Amino acid sequence: MSFMENEKNELKKKTIKTLKGKGAFKKEISSRFSQTECDKIWRDAHKRLYKIYADHPDLPKGVAVHTDSFIFPAAAIYLAMKEINPDIAMDVMRKVMAEKSGKTGDMIAKFCRLPGFRIFFLGMWDSMSHKMFGEASGFKNVFYPKEKKCFRMDIIQCPYNKYLTEQGCPELNVLFCENDVHTYGNLPGMKFTRTQTIGAGDKLCDFKMEIL
Repeated sequence: MSFMENEKNELKKKTIKTLKGKGAFKKEISSRFSQTECDKIWRDAHKRLYKIYADHPDLPKGVAVHTDSFIFPAAAIYLAMKEINPDIAMDVMRKVMAEKSGKTGDMIAKFCRLPGFRIFFLGMWDSMSHKMFGEASGFKNVFYPKEKKCFRMDIIQCPYNKYLTEQGCPELNVLFCENDVHTYGNLPGMKFTRTQTIGAGDKLCDFKMEIL
C-alpha cells in the first residue's frame, strides 16, 4: 500500500470513528427527516468531514483537540442537514448541543453538593483554562489575578469562531458559547456570569465563575 493510500485509509477510519460518536445527532436527525433524507445527510456528513480533515492535516495538537472532536464534526453534520432544510438543521444542532451540555451540568451539580468540591472545582479552572483554552489551543485570553472564590477570564480570539467561519457556518459559534451556560449556569452554590460572546458578534467572551 502506498503512503497516499495509507493516509486516505487513516482519514476514512478517523471520520467513521468520529461520526460514530455523534449518535445523539443521528438520532435527532432521524426523528426530524425521512429515512431517505437521514441516510443522505449522514453520507454527506461523512464526505464533508473527510474533506475537512484532509484539508487540515497538520493542526497543532492543542487546536486539534477542539477542531477534530467538536468543530469539524458539528460543521459537517450541520451543513449536510442545511442542504435539505436550514431551519430544521439549526434547531437540531441547538437541541442536541443543549441537551448534551445540560447532562454535563447535571453531573457537575451533583458533585457541587459534596463538601469542598466547589473550592476544588474553582481552583481547577485556573490550570485547566490555561491548558485547554490557552494559545497552544488556538485561543487568546486575558486571565485575571487569582481570587479565592472567583475565577475570571476573557477570550479575545477563538478557534471555534475561526474554523466555523472558515467552513461557512459561523452561526454555529453561538451554540458552542451557549454550551457554557447550559453546563455551568445552574450549579448549586455557584454563579456563572457571561455578558458577551464572540459568537454573538461581540469582541470577546467573558467568563466568570463565583462561589456564593
